[in-house]
Amino acid sequence: MTFREGIEIDTSTTSTSGGGRGPGRGIAVGGGVGGLLILVVALFLGVDPSTVIPQQQIDTGGVATPGFDTSQCKTAEDANNIVQCRVIATGNSVDAVWQQLLPGYKRPRMEIFTNQIQTACGPATSDVGPFYCPGDHTAYFDVGFFDVLRDQFGSSGGPLAQEYVVAHEYGHHVQNLEGTLVRAQRDPEGATGGGVRTELQADCYAGIWAHYATITKQESTGVPFLEPLSDKDIADALSAAASVGDDRIQRAATGRVNPEAWTHGSSAQRQKWFTEGYRTGDIASCDTFATNDLG
Repeated sequence: MTFREGIEIDTSTTSTSGGGRGPGRGIAVGGGVGGLLILVVALFLGVDPSTVIPQQQIDTGGVATPGFDTSQCKTAEDANNIVQCRVIATGNSVDAVWQQLLPGYKRPRMEIFTNQIQTACGPATSDVGPFYCPGDHTAYFDVGFFDVLRDQFGSSGGPLAQEYVVAHEYGHHVQNLEGTLVRAQRDPEGATGGGVRTELQADCYAGIWAHYATITKQESTGVPFLEPLSDKDIADALSAAASVGDDRIQRAATGRVNPEAWTHGSSAQRQKWFTEGYRTGDIASCDTFATNDLG
């Protein structure tokens, strides 16, 4: 059990959609490459997903499927048993932590979708994986990604592995509020480029959330969000961080590692910076832009 009995899930900032845009209409989505290669370049994307994958028009067939019913998400039991509710409750927890740490923090919106989605950053499909769009201050999640993370990328399937993903995307929202997210675009590729530094800082911010989540109380209930974290919980988060390292993905996809093409950092770097945030709970310790030693 991860979430503490007594918390209440706030769905007020969450929307859901199931895909489909109306009769005969097409939307621009990424296509032309396999899901693995899409994830190589777009996993945990902090910017416009439509700029990193080829565009084509696809016909949605006019079929609109309903989104997940968030009224199912009320209690800690729901968060611990229903993955969509876990994502929403994690967002609640991350918000509560950053409201205490960052003056003027404003909650992002969350969209849980399936198939495809239109955003202020452009169109995206489920193949892109979770991402944050600064244009509409929204973190987007298709929970089917967690199965991909486990089955194709070798992450553990533990709850904190999933919660790490949410906290990472919310970390991009913090960067957007701080004005640092734009640095990802200045030199987006390379082992020491702005893209890698931006992603590693979001990993560190996810670690900061884990540091405080067990002691941060929900304002409406007075109950801390999470049960105390075990060594296994932290191992689950580190497993997820390692599974999406650029070196690991490149080796699996092509058999070789090319640091000049990195956008997110190596497995070891991602683990290091999550651990740094979790160990210190200090925003200043996450300044990946000020160090020559990314790990």
